[in-house]
Amino acid sequence: MSVFPEPPMHLADPITQPQFYRDVAGKRFMAWIVDTIIIALFSLLIVPFTAFLALFVFMGLYAVVSFIYRTITLATGSATWGMRLMAIELRDASGARFDLGQAFLHTLGYTVSWAVAPLQLVSIVLMATSNRGQGLTDIVMGSAALNRRARA
Repeated sequence: MSVFPEPPMHLADPITQPQFYRDVAGKRFMAWIVDTIIIALFSLLIVPFTAFLALFVFMGLYAVVSFIYRTITLATGSATWGMRLMAIELRDASGARFDLGQAFLHTLGYTVSWAVAPLQLVSIVLMATSNRGQGLTDIVMGSAALNRRARA
């Protein structure tokens, strides 16, 4: 019996259709690295437009740029640019792509988990050990990352 009861889902079953979840945790990590670089570049591009004053609050600027980037990319394609490069995308409990509200909530959960380090550690462990490769925010929302090529 799981600590987190699974809500009724219409996502692919990880036992009978493992191709949907194969290597998703590793791909999410690689996508995170790509997204981190993209967000850092966007943040650095903004700095000169603030007369370099943003350097004093760079981590705050990075957090805001990250939140906006993740929300917009998840809302427009159900995947960040890093996820698209790694051929994965997030789907909600019904198997549908994220809308703006879901993208905002997923990004909010991600941001909170980074702000509270133990939550991020729990999320990483869950991604590495759960059948669907779900992080803490995914479990709360009922969402999962899927391999794009495995989709019908």
